[in-house]
Amino acid sequence: MDEPADPRARAARTKRIRTRAALIAAADSAFSRRGWAATRIEDIADAAGVSPATAYNHFPTKHALLGAVYEPYVRGHIHQAEQDIAARRPVVEALIDQVKALARLSWYHRGLTAAFTAAMLDYTIKVGKAPDPDDQGDPRILAPVNVALLLLIDHGQATGELRSHPPAGEISGMLVNLLLVRSINRKDEPPSDTADLLLTVLFGALRPDLLVGRDGAGPFWRA
Repeated sequence: MDEPADPRARAARTKRIRTRAALIAAADSAFSRRGWAATRIEDIADAAGVSPATAYNHFPTKHALLGAVYEPYVRGHIHQAEQDIAARRPVVEALIDQVKALARLSWYHRGLTAAFTAAMLDYTIKVGKAPDPDDQGDPRILAPVNVALLLLIDHGQATGELRSHPPAGEISGMLVNLLLVRSINRKDEPPSDTADLLLTVLFGALRPDLLVGRDGAGPFWRA
């Protein structure tokens, strides 16, 4: 983004960027500790040192604010998937690493992930339909957790490394929903166990030949 020529405009832009960053930092802490239902934008505004009106000017809803908080955690996974595809890395390897990384993300930030899951489910019930890319208040659009897997699966299906059915959009969404819901009802589950479950579902659908190890027992990634 180009820097404004007017010093006053530059100062206003800098202030807006700092205010937004302060709100996101305060929200990250609040959602992680208190969860979705118990966290109010007014409390976040107070922690960030701004008025509730200012907070609502940046983030018109709590859903939008939590989406903005979670997005940076998702961005790196998408970037890694894009790099793996560009480097022509074997898609099975890339998917194993991606699933394990997503499981670790959910584990290390499990309070925030549980809050994001609740927000996502709440918004889904509220709108009663699939995500709309033009709806920038939808946490599913603001922090698209499934995109890294979707990109890799779509690529693997195009190259023939994975079965063509179910479609990438469906299986990636199913895996991410399973991951996120477990942040609520299996909050003490180690990330390695979560990853094993997700990989079993993923390759059971798209590469069932990989599920049996060389010794005839156990998932292939433990063989």
